[in-house]
Amino acid sequence: MRKLIVVAIMSLDGYVAGPGGDVMVLPMDHSFDEYNLERMKAAGTSLLGARSYRFFKGFWPTVEGNPAFGPVQQEFSRLDNAIPKVVVSDSLTADDTAPWTDTTTIVRRADAHRAVAELKEGQESEGDIVVWASRVLWTDLLAAGLVDELHLMIGPVVLGDGDAAFAGGKPPALTLIDIRTWEGSSNVLHRYAVANS
Repeated sequence: MRKLIVVAIMSLDGYVAGPGGDVMVLPMDHSFDEYNLERMKAAGTSLLGARSYRFFKGFWPTVEGNPAFGPVQQEFSRLDNAIPKVVVSDSLTADDTAPWTDTTTIVRRADAHRAVAELKEGQESEGDIVVWASRVLWTDLLAAGLVDELHLMIGPVVLGDGDAAFAGGKPPALTLIDIRTWEGSSNVLHRYAVANS
């Protein structure tokens, strides 16, 4: 069975975005980029909500080959452009998916739990299913018992307001897998296994 892994960055006080949904207030430094690339290399499917999909689609396709970006970001872009993507949305249509039309499957919200469970039943060799950002989606999947691991990068900022990571309710029991730090960064990665019963 494939693992479903949530990768998210958050503030010290538990927000995944600041007021107005501003994610740029979070410390997305080299540790964030390097870990995202590591997870992308192990992924076989990207799973996104509609808002995150639109944001990513408006940014990542332009990064590969752009000298304004470093090698880590360019490699992430290359892999992101090629990886199969599943986006959960009731508003997106195929006309909204360019330039990722050939790599995108749209799943309606009512079908999301079934579709994700079917993705997880795929072969190990297909790689992990990774949820990037998409807090509304991953908290719903967490409550449904479909998330296997949470990889939460916690940055040294206190926002006081914004989009709370666990606004959807109390998460299930978590077991710490490991903690990682990076030289030159104050971000700390916490990896948790989710107890799904």
